[in-house]
Amino acid sequence: MYRVGFGFDVHQLETGRPFFLGGVEVQHTSGAVGHSDADVIIHAICDALLGAAHLRDIGYHFPNNDEKYKGIDSKILLALTADKLKSAGWQMINLDCTLCLEKPKIQDYIPRMEYALCEILKCSADAISIKATTNEKMGFIGREEGVCAYAVAMIQKIL
Repeated sequence: MYRVGFGFDVHQLETGRPFFLGGVEVQHTSGAVGHSDADVIIHAICDALLGAAHLRDIGYHFPNNDEKYKGIDSKILLALTADKLKSAGWQMINLDCTLCLEKPKIQDYIPRMEYALCEILKCSADAISIKATTNEKMGFIGREEGVCAYAVAMIQKIL
């Protein structure tokens, strides 16, 4: 049996904060604001995986009012999500992610992001795709006030 899940995440950007995307620190003047490290790519992936397995969402499992998740590295949340998926009898087949932000350009970071995610999810390099686009200077993304990510995951039942 196969299932597909969709994930979305959005965070405000603030000057002087570290910026984590896909498990990698990206050099920029601003970073995302959140209860954890605010890694929108990983959060969207977690939601896609959890949704596909009918395991609710990232906020249900890792609530932003729980102090044990304050400032947590989102790679830990992804590893915990992968454990939940496996415990429920599912395995990931592939992920496709799109990041939407004006700056910085992340093309040079993508291979490191994909590698970091593959290490956590224990999958081959061709099972994870990360792409980026701008918002053509429109809206909160275009004004560089925020960042968002979309993810689609395919999973299969472990037999």
